Amino acid sequence: MQTPDFIPLPGFREQAPEEMIRRAADFNAELQRRRTVRQFSGRPVPREVIAQALLAAGSAPSGAHRQPWRFVVVTDPDLKRRVREEAERSERHFYASAPKEWLRALEPLGTDEHKPYLETAPYLIAVFAERYICLSNGGRSHNYYVLESVGIATGFLIAALHHAGLVTLTHTPSPMGFLGHLLGRPVNERPFLLLVVGFPAEQATVPNLTRKPLSETTVWK
Repeated sequence: MQTPDFIPLPGFREQAPEEMIRRAADFNAELQRRRTVRQFSGRPVPREVIAQALLAAGSAPSGAHRQPWRFVVVTDPDLKRRVREEAERSERHFYASAPKEWLRALEPLGTDEHKPYLETAPYLIAVFAERYICLSNGGRSHNYYVLESVGIATGFLIAALHHAGLVTLTHTPSPMGFLGHLLGRPVNERPFLLLVVGFPAEQATVPNLTRKPLSETTVWK
């Protein structure tokens, strides 16, 4: 077995309790301003902003440090159009066949099968989960806690993009296997979600929703 190689913990700076509380409150306040947006502007976004956010996402913890996320950044207009066509095809089937209870839960969000933002927004980031690594001898090396790891990295990415001044939408067409085909991904990668990224359209609106208070989401022991 390989001997672990350890180094001193880099970059950690302990803060005074008052500073810790201030930082935590400031970060909370910034993320409380984050909203899912469905009305996007076509204004361009510097590529380096997306690159830095992806690097931040790549700092997320992962099972056995396998880093099983793959981010495919789509900017080509024709490819975005094809993604929209396939996504809307999947969504038409979903809205025609989904349980009524599920559709009632979606009503406050005002969603339907029409997804124009998939073409309007300057960036689509397709997130894939790498289930295993293909070895040169034809074998496989499995990754661990794949969905958990990719979910955490995606959360980092959404927070980083919000912090940079952009808005996002998490889109999960069902089924979404078409993403692997359209984007030329190998069979060991499974689509996780599609993240729409850009500036909000002028006069963009969002549903008037509230978030659960801490007392409903947290148990202290």
